[in-house]
Amino acid sequence: MEGVAILEISKRIKQYRTEKGFTLQELADLSGVTKGMISQIENGRSIPSLTVLLSIVTALQVNLSEFFKDISQEEELVIIKRKDSYDQFQKEGSNGFLYERFLTRTIKNSTVDIVFLTLEPNSYRDQVTTDAYEYKYILSGEVDYLIANETYTLTEGDSLFFDGRLKHVPINKSSKPCKMLIIYFFDN
Repeated sequence: MEGVAILEISKRIKQYRTEKGFTLQELADLSGVTKGMISQIENGRSIPSLTVLLSIVTALQVNLSEFFKDISQEEELVIIKRKDSYDQFQKEGSNGFLYERFLTRTIKNSTVDIVFLTLEPNSYRDQVTTDAYEYKYILSGEVDYLIANETYTLTEGDSLFFDGRLKHVPINKSSKPCKMLIIYFFDN
């Protein structure tokens, strides 16, 4: 699947789940897919197999043609995104993590997902893994990045690249928000 289509599928699963009033656990019980896997799929951290995707869509009681309606794999050659059109979202189990996605693009069998993260002071999330390599650039503020039990302190202008399959979490212990640019590199 192409990267744009994958992210649209992830967004639609979450949209239909919340419209139906299902919790992650309820959808997991109905679909036979673990709660953690559904959460990772909804948040773009994992790409579902066809079997898993069909189980989830069936559990959501959505017609397949309706679910996949208007999902396109075609991408423009030139993309301009105005700042008021960025897709704002939060990831599972987080508080004070405010993401803005401004580009997702498939490039030669890889998907690149580019987002801004504003990390509020004293925000919290458990460590996570991502099926991608991750690049972080600190635009302002400072952050401690816990990666596989090592802590790396980053300040404005610093950058970080790592394999997202290692457990990781950013921690903002300061009194000011930390803003960072994040680029995910997914293999298709």
